[in-house]
Amino acid sequence: MAFPRSRPRRLRRTPALRAMVRETSLRPEQLVLPMFIGEGQDGPVPIEAMPGVVRHTVDGAVQAAREAAAAGVGGVMLFGIPLHKDHEGSGAWDDDQVVQRASREIRAQVDGLTVGADLCLCEYTDHGHCGLLDDHGHVLNDPSLELLSRAAVSQAAAGAEVLYPSDMMDGRIGAVRDALDAAGHQDVVLVAHSGKLASSYYGPFREAAGSTPAFGDRRSYQMDPANGDEAIREARQDVEEGADMIMVKPAGPALDLVRRTREAVDVPVAAYQVSGEYSMIKAGAAAGYVDEALVSMESLLAIRRAGASVIATYFAVDVARRLQG
Repeated sequence: MAFPRSRPRRLRRTPALRAMVRETSLRPEQLVLPMFIGEGQDGPVPIEAMPGVVRHTVDGAVQAAREAAAAGVGGVMLFGIPLHKDHEGSGAWDDDQVVQRASREIRAQVDGLTVGADLCLCEYTDHGHCGLLDDHGHVLNDPSLELLSRAAVSQAAAGAEVLYPSDMMDGRIGAVRDALDAAGHQDVVLVAHSGKLASSYYGPFREAAGSTPAFGDRRSYQMDPANGDEAIREARQDVEEGADMIMVKPAGPALDLVRRTREAVDVPVAAYQVSGEYSMIKAGAAAGYVDEALVSMESLLAIRRAGASVIATYFAVDVARRLQG
């Protein structure tokens, strides 16, 4: 029907009417809080590029997880920053490393929260890349799979219920799934970073995780931001290899890929609102240009509207508290 019989504003007239017909919802349990944990710290270390975010001690991570659970947040994603790094990134499979210790403590002390861990080598290698290097500085794909598998088994044994492979090595989902199953960790969930773009939005994360490459960049293994069809091929391949969920990253600049991935695979889709997205909102709010609470909520609703079932965001606790009223 045409105007004047059709008046879409009728359903926008009051808060009750708007709530009644609202198409997209956001719930605290759909949010995952990324957390950084540093080895050898006496207390929290603020991350200058990410206001409000810190590197936790293990005890601090437990307390932050407890606060997240109280707010109704669905899970945490742990990133470890070791004191000592080497060419292989051996700290990733050290059973006494901070991610493993924090996983054990959170599982023991915090109820109602899914404990997850980032699965990558970049935080642990002295060169900052996500896999082994050859003599010419090229990242070796297949030899890196064994190391990622070792890290996955160590993290799972420490209590991680969800692993987030973010390295972008070909075949790593199948290799990690086989290793987990062989070690008796069949129930551990794999969230494949299939749609991980080689994005400029990761900048603040480099400070947070201490993972800036010592040379070059990661464009030879992370995906060209210009490519959408490639992201869908990656997602389908990772599902075939055993991925339980597909991650698109960054979220806001890739809402089209969130939607396309949702339509292409029959597993849940997650999206990561990355450090640059978070810091831009924080900077805009600090300058008085935008309202942080409103813009952060709207940005997450857009990610949900695009098709993400799960959202990793540094705003998780603040938004969850607002959602709970």
